[in-house]
Amino acid sequence: MQIEPMKTRICSWDSLVASALGFLAATGLAASDGGAALFNGRDLEGWDGDPKFWSVRDGAITGRTTPDNPAKGNTFLIWRLGLVDDFELRFLYRTEANNDQGFANSGVQYRSRDFGQWGVGGYQADIEHGDTYSGILYEERMTRGIMAERGQKVVWGADGKKQVTGSVGDSKEIQAGIRKGDWNEYVIVARGNHLVHTINGRVTVDVTDADPAKQVRQGVLALQLHAGPPMTVQFKDIRLKRLKLGDRKKIVLTAGARSHGAGEHEHNAGIQLLGKCLENVPGVLPVCYLNGWPKDPTAYDNADAIVIYSDGGGGHPFVQGDRLRLLDEKVKQGAGVGCLHYAVEVPKNNGGPELLRWIGGYFETDWSVNPHWHAEFKNLPDHPVTRGVKSFGMQDEWYYHMRFADGMKGVTPILSALPPASTLNRPDGPHSGNPDVRKAVLERKESQHLMWVYERPDGGRGFGFTGGHHHPSWGHEDFRKVVLNAIVWIAHVEVPAGGVASTVSEADLKQNLDPKGR
Repeated sequence: MQIEPMKTRICSWDSLVASALGFLAATGLAASDGGAALFNGRDLEGWDGDPKFWSVRDGAITGRTTPDNPAKGNTFLIWRLGLVDDFELRFLYRTEANNDQGFANSGVQYRSRDFGQWGVGGYQADIEHGDTYSGILYEERMTRGIMAERGQKVVWGADGKKQVTGSVGDSKEIQAGIRKGDWNEYVIVARGNHLVHTINGRVTVDVTDADPAKQVRQGVLALQLHAGPPMTVQFKDIRLKRLKLGDRKKIVLTAGARSHGAGEHEHNAGIQLLGKCLENVPGVLPVCYLNGWPKDPTAYDNADAIVIYSDGGGGHPFVQGDRLRLLDEKVKQGAGVGCLHYAVEVPKNNGGPELLRWIGGYFETDWSVNPHWHAEFKNLPDHPVTRGVKSFGMQDEWYYHMRFADGMKGVTPILSALPPASTLNRPDGPHSGNPDVRKAVLERKESQHLMWVYERPDGGRGFGFTGGHHHPSWGHEDFRKVVLNAIVWIAHVEVPAGGVASTVSEADLKQNLDPKGR
């Protein structure tokens, strides 16, 4: 391929340092909190690669080929705990050329595509033992190849063409600061379509990918071991800090583990279905985590909205360990919170106060009830969450008689109905009935709020939705739309005039179901 010539600007070392420090401050690197560790220093927990090549040696992730164990093609160690979007990644690396050619090549893939069989393609921050490629931006397995040579400031335009717009330093001077065979610090910052690489404090490339057809905003993170002569690459002190998205809202959808029989509490299938419905909503980036509390330590760090569909009570994923405090930090930073079905139930003294603050209400044992019944929703309030939603009825396990914020301050009921007397024919118990709920429904005939939204005093938002026991219910357009509307609303995204449009087929409802049986 033809490589465009570099446009180099010669300047003094002092001015280069000042420029680099100014850039770091502008991108937030100078004030970094360090991020979360992605490597525990002991084993490859959370990572996935061919065990023939990847291991942990001397406290570092090690990729190694030998004459007896060559790599037939580039092979990758993939971080499996989450996808990366906008972030700052810091790590130390070193290379060892175990061959006469002095060749050792590696890199870090980010926002990349997983092709299977430990093959990855997309943006790559390059690493090599030689003098040419370390610090460049390369596009593995795609069409653009070298997107920026070391020292270049580049814009890839909407027309798909590359333009070198300036310099971030002299390539040879940057290379002179890279320690061959020793540890080097690499920093990658991806913010929107702006990508910056730094090695040992020197910016190596500054790229703006403005090609809408080829730019990628989310994908896998992976470490590369290149095919070729025997070599060793090592990584350690890998830390990821997620950055707030500048031009869209990130919605993190969390599914609880399996619990009920087939077609009930299908948390994983339901969350993925809702995530798919949100993919085409302008200004939104949905992300799904499955089977309980995310193992990704950064899962909620840059979330604008956190939605959970899971079992509740003492088994609620939010109430374990220190998680309520961690989530409260995200809420204080402005994240909205939404709880679906059983996820609205938490212990009164362990989650109850938090859900009152976050979503304005919750299911309290010995106060709320959980009967199965057919609810009719005929009079919907005028609210963004009801846009495009028509009156409807649905058989479900509709919980009611929630514990709400004092005086319903900040709470707006969305779906309300008067339960029939048959919903209270069970003996009093922690979920089935109590004198207060019987008086409210049987004597005072008070309509019960089965879905509500909440506007927090700090401007944040939340919602609770008590339906969702039966998975096929997500096939009902209005049932689904009112929840999708609520999800984008708590992320501070404008709900479309006709509500969030989505189409769900019978085939869609059958995808991602939990295996039959318990």
